[in-house]
Amino acid sequence: MHTPGPTYIPQSVRNAMQRQSYDLADQTFFDICNRCVEALKPIFGTRHNVFIYAANGHGAWDAVAQNLFTEGDQVLLVNNGGFSYWWGEHLSTLGVKVHSVGQGTHAAAGIDAIQRALADDKSKKIKAVLVAQIDTASSIKADVPAIRRVMDALDHNALLLADVVASLGTMPFEMDAWGVDVAFSASQKAMMGPAGLAMVAVSQKAMDVAAANPVKSVYWNWVMRHGADNYTQFGGTAPQHGIFGLEAALERLNQEGLAVAQQRHDRLAAAVHAAVACWAAPGAMAFNVNAPQDRANSVTTILTPEGFASEQLRNYARSELNLVLAGGLGPLSNKAIRIGHMGDLNEAMILGCLAATEVAMHKFDLPFESGLDAAVKALA
Repeated sequence: MHTPGPTYIPQSVRNAMQRQSYDLADQTFFDICNRCVEALKPIFGTRHNVFIYAANGHGAWDAVAQNLFTEGDQVLLVNNGGFSYWWGEHLSTLGVKVHSVGQGTHAAAGIDAIQRALADDKSKKIKAVLVAQIDTASSIKADVPAIRRVMDALDHNALLLADVVASLGTMPFEMDAWGVDVAFSASQKAMMGPAGLAMVAVSQKAMDVAAANPVKSVYWNWVMRHGADNYTQFGGTAPQHGIFGLEAALERLNQEGLAVAQQRHDRLAAAVHAAVACWAAPGAMAFNVNAPQDRANSVTTILTPEGFASEQLRNYARSELNLVLAGGLGPLSNKAIRIGHMGDLNEAMILGCLAATEVAMHKFDLPFESGLDAAVKALA
């Protein structure tokens, strides 16, 4: 499984979910939930509130929208690709006015463009700046601390909101130190769990905004979920088996060490990038992200030759090689493949993925140079 989510679920996480449910009032389950919340705080880099929802990343978008915004509010979207753009589309359907910077194609939105957009907001009507630290579709990486520095330099009081669905656990993220007000992720990526949980970290500033917001749902409501009893914290019955898996995954991540896990992701990404550079040498294939400093360490989007339907490569890899790759999304549909290299992966698994992908490329006579030796050298 080399998609950028769902990712491979470790056996220990699967084992943890093979148990009976608890009664809704059982203190044992309360304790498990509390341990998960406390374990998530250092991963987000926060001392503030963390909420867990029975939802995916799109549900986290809605939680943010329902708590912070009302119709007519304005936000600045840092458009670095498919999911960045779709986050803005999600808000637009709710009546939020979205201003966008960045093309969302092959390069990260420029800090200068963000600075200009905020400087032009003389009346400070922009309520929040939205950024995905890694956009899963494009594999573009954003510089979140640089955005906060621009906001501070302009003395702009907007909230800074970060989608860390594809980055949490793979690269540094320091919510409090970087001045991020809301950050959210999901269970099916580097958190090594099954899909179905969204985790949202909320600063006190954002909690105050939510408390004053007149329009919010009952289910997503941070103020209501801030109660002491477990039933209230989950807006009803908790997704118990997802929580069991999350606890086991967090224990696994804690045993490895967060910094060590981030270094592992850097190492595996370096191997993938070294291989793709060789694949691209003849000129028919290419990185989707032009600048190396803008490339994510959790997923790599690779453009296939013009006129070649990339889905046939993916279908062959899945059916004949037992290799699951991700496809291009949005404007890259059937024009790209994506290799996910996040979660419970190691060097041998990455080398196997790269080798099998080369088998598939040979099958379709794609022009490329083998990158296996380069990947091995990068790992060594």
